[in-house]
Amino acid sequence: MLNIRTFGSLNLLSAGGEEITAVLSQPKRFAILVYLAAAHPRGFHRRDSLLTVFWPEAEETRGRNALSQGLTFLRRHLPAGAIISRGGDEIGVDPEVLSTDMVEFELAVKGKRWAEALDLYSGDFLRGFHVPDSPEFETWVQGTRHRMRDAASDCAWALARDQVRRGALIEGERTARKAMDLTCPDEATIRRFMEVLIAAGDRVAALRLSERFSETLREAFDLEP
Repeated sequence: MLNIRTFGSLNLLSAGGEEITAVLSQPKRFAILVYLAAAHPRGFHRRDSLLTVFWPEAEETRGRNALSQGLTFLRRHLPAGAIISRGGDEIGVDPEVLSTDMVEFELAVKGKRWAEALDLYSGDFLRGFHVPDSPEFETWVQGTRHRMRDAASDCAWALARDQVRRGALIEGERTARKAMDLTCPDEATIRRFMEVLIAAGDRVAALRLSERFSETLREAFDLEP
């Protein structure tokens, strides 16, 4: 199965683990592939909607030709059946042929498999990746990036609570710090986790967490809790 890695370092790997460099070297065509595989709602996307995302300023005929050329390129460099069509106007990817770490991450979150989700989240979604002249795609990337980071932070807090409750206090405190590094939490989240630490008998860790939160507020926002 093909695999697209969208978290941290980007990559497109064949079933044998080899990089498909021909696609990676074409940013807009790689972007189309990622969008087809990861954008909500999952499934097929109309050609018109893809034109809006990737060629918003182009004359329609020119945009459709560019999209057709991009899809032909992807079909040529990917295994048969990776890019699929429904009728003449809808395009998608076959999830049995191509997977993404983002989809796997969302499934792990939905299944409350916190540790698995955090293993998959190795950095910001499409970090450092840009497609010129495609503002709708950039907006989608930014929104998805923030949503994935928030979801990873929520996973880290949930895993930290589970770790503390089963007595793995050091691991729980470390995971809580990771959650704070992902997104700055609100005070209610910090208080709830401090209560979990105190209930487990680790008041010192609770104080350390409070001090770390105070430092974060001062450095990032010039605020006091």
